[in-house]
Amino acid sequence: MELDQSVLTGGEVAAFKLRSLYRQYGYMPYKMSKFEEYELYALNKDFLASDSIITFNDADGKLMALKPDVTLSIVKNSEEIPGLLQKVYYDEQVYRTAGTLNAIREIRQAGVECIGEIDTYHSCEVLLLAARSLYSISKSYILDVSHMGFVAGLLECIDISESCKRELLDCIRGKNRHGIEVICGAAGLADDMLERLLTLVQAYGPMERVLDELRPVILNEAMSSSFTELEQVCSVLKNLGYDRNVMFDFSVASSMRYYNGLLFTGYIDGIPSGVLSGGRYDKLMHKMGKKSGAIGFAVYLDLLEGLLSQNNGYDVDILLLYSDDARVETLNRAAQDFVSRGLTVRVQKAVPKELRFRRLFRLSGNEVTELGSDR
Repeated sequence: MELDQSVLTGGEVAAFKLRSLYRQYGYMPYKMSKFEEYELYALNKDFLASDSIITFNDADGKLMALKPDVTLSIVKNSEEIPGLLQKVYYDEQVYRTAGTLNAIREIRQAGVECIGEIDTYHSCEVLLLAARSLYSISKSYILDVSHMGFVAGLLECIDISESCKRELLDCIRGKNRHGIEVICGAAGLADDMLERLLTLVQAYGPMERVLDELRPVILNEAMSSSFTELEQVCSVLKNLGYDRNVMFDFSVASSMRYYNGLLFTGYIDGIPSGVLSGGRYDKLMHKMGKKSGAIGFAVYLDLLEGLLSQNNGYDVDILLLYSDDARVETLNRAAQDFVSRGLTVRVQKAVPKELRFRRLFRLSGNEVTELGSDR
């Protein structure tokens, strides 16, 4: 049976496409409970998108939390079997508070997690899935990619306090050239180190061009190996035809406590914030007592509800009006005639105030007459 996308919201259409895409690459569905023990999230609050966690006590008095994140639950429940990769996808609700009134929000996410001995192929595969996820939603998309290993490698070469390094990371994230100059000046750093930092913070654009700009910045093995991985990513995505929509951008940066490799954010034309985010998070795995590596991403489906679905912005194709003296049999035949032609129809006595319809008809006697269109 073919899916009728005209009855789905933008988020529902996206979820259906994404689940089909992830199955094509051998990722298996993962289902989890709506809640976990609070301790899981309390110990990893700075990994979460929001530190507002909704808690309650279960029947045994144990403090539980409505899950504000999916990745932590998957990591907690992952099995570590040598040589075996766990490749899962999910379509889940997470729960967070938002706004000045701390209202509870139910947010739908879909995504993938690849856990185990992550090699270059699987890093590229997850990035490809991120690009294809965006493409399945809109042809007008951008995937910004950076590498925390490259950033961390550069910061390792700077002889300043950890707090100053965190400030520098914030400046890189905010593309704050002036802030970098102030920190470097106060620390008495050499001009060549300042130039490397400024090159990094200004690096944005097509992959090959940014690689050329970053090659002179390399100072150590960590940066060199990260650069090599970025070259491999560039080659794979270019060969598959995704290079026009993928940019290298080192303002895509996150906590060095959790992320250690590729990091990326996806954008769709018409939505002001990122609709996809992900990265390599081996450090989170190790913090939670796991030896494996891991990489994955989430698509924020709630942000897609405003996108037009397959009905091009109309609630129905046909609005059919009728009067009190209309015969029920005649009205039913008229409605069924539209339905049999694959059209959606709403039958009412008056025009609803907020309804968006393609064409307006009225039944008078046995005659159906078109009155107008497009509202």
